[in-house]
Amino acid sequence: MKTVFAKTTSLLKASLLGFGLSLAVSACSTGNGFEASYHPLKSDTKPHPGVAKAHRYPIHGIDISKWQGDIDWAEVKRAGTAFVYMKATEGGDHLDERFKANWEGARAAGLPRGAYHFMFWCRSAEEQASWFKQNVPRDADALPPVLDVEWNGHSKTCPKRIDPELARQKIAIMLKAMTEHTGKKPVIYTDIPFHADVLEGHSIDNDFWLRSVAAEPHEKYNARGWKIWQFTTTGRVPGIKGAVDRNAYAGTRKDWARYLALNGVISRQVALAEEAMPDSE
Repeated sequence: MKTVFAKTTSLLKASLLGFGLSLAVSACSTGNGFEASYHPLKSDTKPHPGVAKAHRYPIHGIDISKWQGDIDWAEVKRAGTAFVYMKATEGGDHLDERFKANWEGARAAGLPRGAYHFMFWCRSAEEQASWFKQNVPRDADALPPVLDVEWNGHSKTCPKRIDPELARQKIAIMLKAMTEHTGKKPVIYTDIPFHADVLEGHSIDNDFWLRSVAAEPHEKYNARGWKIWQFTTTGRVPGIKGAVDRNAYAGTRKDWARYLALNGVISRQVALAEEAMPDSE
């Protein structure tokens, strides 16, 4: 009986190995295998081959603002969305008109959510910090806040690019204020031009969220690691009408559980339970 069992086990292992290899070959040959495996309900209307690797990451999220309109948060979560960042504030006097509804809607659906502030370079950092504190709840279960830093080239009232040193000073003030308000270290979102002009070559002790929709981040950002990668602005996710930005988290499901626990989004007990489960990556 032991010999038969051993042979049967060996055959089973061989079959599973062959099945795994066939899936891997299929994934590599189609280019969309990982998308179908990890995110079967999501898509992209204009997928770029340069960001194909983003689909190999099992943890994906979205970022939104008022432009996504009414959102069916239960559907968004059912589609496998792991997190959402939403626009909260901009400058010193603008509050995204759907922020409060989005904040509560995502929370009710049990979807980890965080708020981001869009930096306005023609306003003092102190005023912007005060505005953020007035409008963003200090919820213990929220993701770390995000500071969105990019040039406001499309702004009618503030299209100019300020001195890089002044920009870094404003960023430092905002990061300090956001940390004090939320108790969590902010993530910095940026794009390729702004990073090259202001941030490249500077050591900053914050996680980075990098926009790169036609190439992998390391191809566009010199010596800058990332925690989140915004890889498309033409994504499609159930529960949202129209296009939405899609993002990949740099890690496994276990890494994500640890990150959530570290930031108080879930309990350590829940994270330990997740870590005890085998990784499918």
